[in-house]
Amino acid sequence: MITKREVKGIFFYLSFLFWGRRVYQFQHLSGRVLLARGIVQKIFRINAHVPWPVHFTTQVLCPEKIEIGSRTPGGAMGCFIDGRNGIKIGHNVWIGPRVTIISQDHENDNFNNYKIEDPISIGSNCILCTNAIILPSVKLGEHTIVAAGAIVTRSFPEGNVILAGNPAKVVRKLKSYSGK
Repeated sequence: MITKREVKGIFFYLSFLFWGRRVYQFQHLSGRVLLARGIVQKIFRINAHVPWPVHFTTQVLCPEKIEIGSRTPGGAMGCFIDGRNGIKIGHNVWIGPRVTIISQDHENDNFNNYKIEDPISIGSNCILCTNAIILPSVKLGEHTIVAAGAIVTRSFPEGNVILAGNPAKVVRKLKSYSGK
């Protein structure tokens, strides 16, 4: 009889085959999730261009211009992450389902020309809740919570706030983040 610990070891080993040494960076994901996403991305070639595990319904553009912290963006279902102008994501950033992060916009007088703007910057210990939208050149400070359905059109670099609404505005100030 195989013990539960041995099964976890097998999942971890198979995940290591898909992700290599990077598997240690994805410790917040279970071995089962890593293995499933490895099969979908590496064998079925869905999101195969993304070097970290993402949900099969998530779309990531230009992952090479996205700097990730300790958690992997796109793990939740239905996210759209456009990294063409660059995205910097801090440590311990939680991204909920159907979150949209758009780093590039087009010119208003010629839709074929794209604007070159500053990259999006999301500080450490932030949460982007379900259906939140982050638009180009936005900078979010540390410990910022973006409420479900909020559309962030401008920067909030001060941090320790909850943002909500369309366009997003500060609805509450928070104490400093006390977690790890």
